[in-house]
Amino acid sequence: MIFQSLVILGVELMLVLVTSQMKLLIPFLIGNTLFLLYHLNLEYKKAARQATERNAELSFKIANQTLPYLRRGLNEQNAEYIAKIIQEIGQVAAVSITDREKQLAYLGVGCDQHHPGDKILTRATRDVIQSGVYKIVRTQKELNCPRQNICDCPLAAAVIVPLKCQGEVVGTMKLYETKDGQLSSDLIRLAIGMAELLGIQIELAELDHQAKLAAEAQLNALQAQINPHFFFNVLNTIIATSRTSPNRSRRLLIHLAEFFRKALKSHGSLITLREEMSFVKTYLILEKARFGRKLHFKGEIPEELMNALVPRLSIQPLVENAVKHGITEKIGNGVVSVKVEQIGQELYIIVADDGVGIQPERLQEVLKPGVGSGNGVGMANVHERLIGHYGEEYGLQIRSQPNIGTTVTMHLPLTTIEDGGLL
Repeated sequence: MIFQSLVILGVELMLVLVTSQMKLLIPFLIGNTLFLLYHLNLEYKKAARQATERNAELSFKIANQTLPYLRRGLNEQNAEYIAKIIQEIGQVAAVSITDREKQLAYLGVGCDQHHPGDKILTRATRDVIQSGVYKIVRTQKELNCPRQNICDCPLAAAVIVPLKCQGEVVGTMKLYETKDGQLSSDLIRLAIGMAELLGIQIELAELDHQAKLAAEAQLNALQAQINPHFFFNVLNTIIATSRTSPNRSRRLLIHLAEFFRKALKSHGSLITLREEMSFVKTYLILEKARFGRKLHFKGEIPEELMNALVPRLSIQPLVENAVKHGITEKIGNGVVSVKVEQIGQELYIIVADDGVGIQPERLQEVLKPGVGSGNGVGMANVHERLIGHYGEEYGLQIRSQPNIGTTVTMHLPLTTIEDGGLL
């Protein structure tokens, strides 16, 4: 009995000792646990940040390399280049790009079963086009490829994201993984980020295309506005000349026909400086037939700049404006000059006259739409076209003093045929 009591007492003493030790250990254990959780959280955030940075870097790298192709439009040829860039940089098993109806490009495993021009067959892709929301497919059954019964398709999962232009779905991009691969959360985020950047590029390309169409439409409108007064004045000069000098009259008719041929030519919005100055020369021949020695012309154009590209019908209207509003109204003879300078990669074309000049109050209005003339085109129209084609930092600048003359400076970037700038 005494032994049993001693054992019980000993056990009780041990429990007391252990309990007291545990009380001392509990704060230590809790502190260590919190410390480990804190560092694990930091490591997780660091890994997540690195993954985000990597995805952003890959997305921007892909966007940067695909931009030249997307600017040409979303078609089979350009989509193939884009798919190749995405697959190489994104390191995925396969890439597919579609429009709303058909596959534009497919690159990666299973290429022999997926061809450009094939109609969109999978329900998942049609759902994304319809809803405008990305979709994740993690099994072959969900992938629902209609050809999986006739071939051993290695594709097992995909993330399908919509490509949008101004809020409208214009196609899809699909990143595939095989049975051995894994559709990770990083890959899904990469696909979503890439689709957003590609969508922005598609929008920019569409805006660029619309701007070019607008410029072409504006140019066509300008070509249809040839000044009838100029035409009839030249005809009257030719008729009067025919009585005294039939040969000269015949040459003037040839020049007039050449003038209208060049004015109405519709191929391309940009031409070489040589072509535009040829047009200016033809115009001046016709005007000199009217004005005789009253009109003089000086040109200062370096030969090495003759292949520089300028908008069609840009210099000639400025020269006509100088003749019509500067020299015609002047008492005595007058000079119109064209000088071309290169400063860095910028081109400056200076059209000047020593005519009657422009009154200060009118000078502020000359470049506003609907003001000015010159083949019915006007300096304002030339100014708008330059800004529309090259940007706000380019265009016309005008300096004028009454009874001294007017200088119009055209500022545009220097591009040549060799640069591939001819449109």
